[in-house]
Amino acid sequence: MKKAIVIGINGQDGSYITEWLVNNSYQVLGWVRPTRLNSIHNIFPITEKLNIIELDMTDSSKIEACLEDFQPDEIYNLASPSRPFESWEYAITIGDITAIGVTRILEAILKINPKIRYYQASTSEMFGSPCESPQNEKTPFAPRNPYGVAKLYAHWMVQNYRYYHSLYAVSGILFNHESPRRGFDFVTRKISKTAAQIKLGMADELRLGDLDARRDWGYAPEYVQSMWMMLQQEKPDVYVIGTGETHTVREFCQHAFEYLDLDYREYVIRDEHLVRPMEKVQLVANTSKAKKTLGWEAKTLFKDIVEIMVSADLDQLSNGSVKLVSNYKMPMNGKNN
Repeated sequence: MKKAIVIGINGQDGSYITEWLVNNSYQVLGWVRPTRLNSIHNIFPITEKLNIIELDMTDSSKIEACLEDFQPDEIYNLASPSRPFESWEYAITIGDITAIGVTRILEAILKINPKIRYYQASTSEMFGSPCESPQNEKTPFAPRNPYGVAKLYAHWMVQNYRYYHSLYAVSGILFNHESPRRGFDFVTRKISKTAAQIKLGMADELRLGDLDARRDWGYAPEYVQSMWMMLQQEKPDVYVIGTGETHTVREFCQHAFEYLDLDYREYVIRDEHLVRPMEKVQLVANTSKAKKTLGWEAKTLFKDIVEIMVSADLDQLSNGSVKLVSNYKMPMNGKNN
């Protein structure tokens, strides 16, 4: 039985990759930040099949001790505060966890077992203000916030440990990916939940910033498949993961409210305090390398993603229980069919 550590197991991506690994006979050890053991609702259905521990990403000795004790075959590092714009409020913390924390893990791998395969969750936020669109693995980086900068530091450390120490370490540069497990502070979940609340008479308006802002939005359960695929290749590398198409916040609102037989224009209010600077060059993924090498491509349509999220929020608000969209299973041959 193969063994994997999932860092940030309680988050959206951590919970989905954990489900898939468990369903495919992996033994999984999950790491959560100290005091976060009470925030594991995303993985409640499978907690009896897991070991979950609190681990501080600033503590090198505990990281090394965990690797020595568990002896994983694979590590998926999905841990990081992930609100890019708000990262200015905790710039020092995000640097210590998201940037330096990765170096601590790589050093531990080098010391305990250099054969461990490591996945690093990089992000399209590293492109920041890109010089070209769409973006691929060779597009220059220009991050615009502490989150993007910290992720870029980690990204480059992964590349350098691979080159200089021959570690099997990969980076997945993932564009926005959504699901019913997305945090409520993300605009997509804010829309899906508030639309459901309005339908149920629990709210009467939805305040948003720029409705014409565009994003490359995909479906999270599909994106975690690419993470596993990267670690199964003969050689480690870097891959951009996305849909290759963009949609506006307005489109997301339109589909969400139409699913509930409502007109978004009657409820959505533009709030100038929520408007962020416009992007001069559009962020959108060029995934040709992932398609060619991994056989991966996004399958779930944008409208379907919106409806899945609204339906889950409507069920949760109506029944008082969390609807977990799970069991999105990938064949063991690694093909995204």
